[in-house]
Amino acid sequence: MKLRLLAGVSVLLMTAGLSACSSSDSSSGAAGDGEGGKTTIDVWLMRDSVSDAFQKEFVRGFEDAHPDIRVKVQIQEWDGIGQKVTAALASNDAPDVIEAGNTQVAQFAQSGGLLDLSDKVAELDGENWLKGLAEPGSYEGKQYGIPYYAANRVVVYRTDLFEKAGVDASAIKTRDQWIAATRKLNKGATQGIYLPGQNWYALSGFIWDEGGDLATESGGTWKGALDTPEAIRGVEFYKKLQALGKGPKDSDEAQPPQGEVMAKGQVAQIISAPGGANLIAQNNPDLKDKLGFFPIPGKTAGTPGAVFTGGSDLVVPTVAKHHDAALTFIKELTGETWQKKLALAMSYVPNRTTLADAVASNPGAAAMAVGAANGHATPNTPGWAAVEAENPIKDYLTAVLTGGDAQAEAAKASADITRAMKTGS
Repeated sequence: MKLRLLAGVSVLLMTAGLSACSSSDSSSGAAGDGEGGKTTIDVWLMRDSVSDAFQKEFVRGFEDAHPDIRVKVQIQEWDGIGQKVTAALASNDAPDVIEAGNTQVAQFAQSGGLLDLSDKVAELDGENWLKGLAEPGSYEGKQYGIPYYAANRVVVYRTDLFEKAGVDASAIKTRDQWIAATRKLNKGATQGIYLPGQNWYALSGFIWDEGGDLATESGGTWKGALDTPEAIRGVEFYKKLQALGKGPKDSDEAQPPQGEVMAKGQVAQIISAPGGANLIAQNNPDLKDKLGFFPIPGKTAGTPGAVFTGGSDLVVPTVAKHHDAALTFIKELTGETWQKKLALAMSYVPNRTTLADAVASNPGAAAMAVGAANGHATPNTPGWAAVEAENPIKDYLTAVLTGGDAQAEAAKASADITRAMKTGS
């Protein structure tokens, strides 16, 4: 799923001066008609997924290593990309490689327009892929999306406020310890945590921790699952944590931007992608060196809290003209060498658990990598896009936080999810 669904944090994850280019410098020549008999592949990458500097470095390195292939990169906008990709898959002139939000892959695969890459999984070290990227990249038992990069939420906290309250962030490993620490921080004018009432991604993690899910499938039929005992326990924990701050009950983390709220100086911690720290520092430079990160705690010390994995997969259209060259491109970009470079350049989590050490020098990305090991994706059905468009989960959270009966409100929201998935499939 594109990182815009992390409430706009994709922009914050990037360094300054992101690419506004529409193609790489080495992109001359039409697809399939490269100079000197070379194969030219068309590649669609998404706006702000990588910096201009990294894109140029990779293309240059790839073409040096594969002199028979030239790469033409075209930058695509997130808005409207679903319709554009669907149209391309149905045409006779699709690009050779497409970057897709990880939870978009099922929608594209359902059309029959993606190449089945199941036989490439072992070759690409698929046994170590992040679950939150690999699972939504599959559809009906076949692998269509190859994990590209990931990002997820962590706890961004004020090191000075934690020190003042006598709280050691490194000792917070469980939910109970997190609650106890937040209560200790929640004194005077300080909010122990700022958690808006409609942060449904945070809720999803708490539900997954309890063994529940947002929706479940049985016999080919999907239905909402917020009314299960596991999901109810998840929302009760959300309610307990949210009460330890003054976050609004009827809006999400983008309204107002929670980084701007924390920048005002009275919030001890928020749940955000690490890039959220950039917005805090931009709005209050005095806090630049007073921000730290730790993984969202889980129910037990041995397992970090479950998190939603945002990020992208790479797919190959069935009608693409250069399957072999496209797969060579994907193998390089998702391989160990370039995954390490990408993680360091963009503060992303690499696509496999065995590369987590690549971001050890970056505190925010390192905390993210710990959480990514327990990463999840939204329900793997093409109908989920309709749920997000309507998003009854947000209304459900507000209803519970304002005194509604959790079980009754969950039943209503689950019915709405079921209906939306049916209409969206």
